Amino acid sequence: MKIIKLSFVLISALSTLYAQRLGDIANVIGVRDNQLIGYGLVVGLNGTGDGSSSQFTLRSLSNLLQTVNVKIDPADIKSKNVAAVLVTAKLPAFARQGDKLDVSVSSIGDAKSLQGGNLILTPLKGVDGKIYSLAQGSLTIGGMNGKEKGQLNHPASANIFGGALVEREIENDLHEQEYINLSLKEANFNTAVSVQNELNRKFGKKVAVATDSRTIRMMRPESLTSVEFLAKTLDTDVRYEKEDKIVIDERTGTIVSGVNIKVDPVVVTHGDITIKIESSNTPLDDKSVDIGGDVQIASTENRIKIKEGSMTVANIARALTKLGAKPKDIISILENIKRSGAITAQLEII
Repeated sequence: MKIIKLSFVLISALSTLYAQRLGDIANVIGVRDNQLIGYGLVVGLNGTGDGSSSQFTLRSLSNLLQTVNVKIDPADIKSKNVAAVLVTAKLPAFARQGDKLDVSVSSIGDAKSLQGGNLILTPLKGVDGKIYSLAQGSLTIGGMNGKEKGQLNHPASANIFGGALVEREIENDLHEQEYINLSLKEANFNTAVSVQNELNRKFGKKVAVATDSRTIRMMRPESLTSVEFLAKTLDTDVRYEKEDKIVIDERTGTIVSGVNIKVDPVVVTHGDITIKIESSNTPLDDKSVDIGGDVQIASTENRIKIKEGSMTVANIARALTKLGAKPKDIISILENIKRSGAITAQLEII
């Protein structure tokens, strides 16, 4: 059995506070994007469109031709130059008629590629069923689709940059609002109170109150318009408490964590690897291999030495990698350390 000993001296850690622009950590409630979706046809493909098995494509093409006084039975259509697609876009807040939107086009049939195609006029609707935009234009799939040099693409999905025009606006009148609410992107009581106090200090009166760990309710001063008030508010620097987090992607073996996330004393055994983390004042051995970050690996045994105050998730992952542990093993070890309570940071698995 491989024995990996991690020795370090525990030190007290202070809560990490950051100064950040309020507009980067909070959103104005009601000011948001709106999702749009539509069904359309892509034409002009070079034999890479939907086949005869995609009956909805043939019926859609037949109905389209009837609008230009051409009547044809769907069963008589043999073309493979047409593909049925779903078209999606985001309608930004305060978008006005005539504004252009980027759209994404995705095949829903058995088309092999949308390269070189052209999207026929497609209405894009919101969740209420109303048409907010019209999309049309030439598709681009980007990258390479073959043996040419370059990044390979996904030919069943394409984009049209600026391919949709806004036809209907969403009413959002901030000018007449007396109260405006902010929503923090990450819920935290300390951050909410910090935002409340900083805004009240900046405007010299009680204009903000934190109603919960995420919401700050603000009353607009009479001397400012809503736009002026929001401009000054969102440009305010506030102190916020950043939550330590470890993100693990089990599909790709990717681990992302804060550099200084501490680990408490613990012993973890995984397969033929045993990790022992304990408080120690043992000096680092000069014969050990230094891998950086105050971490050394003994040259004669599978033992890791950590300089005092340097026992972090980053150092554990780095040391295990140097010893030949696979990403799957490292992920399992970190999960077990978290379950034991030796890591207090939030662990998110995606």
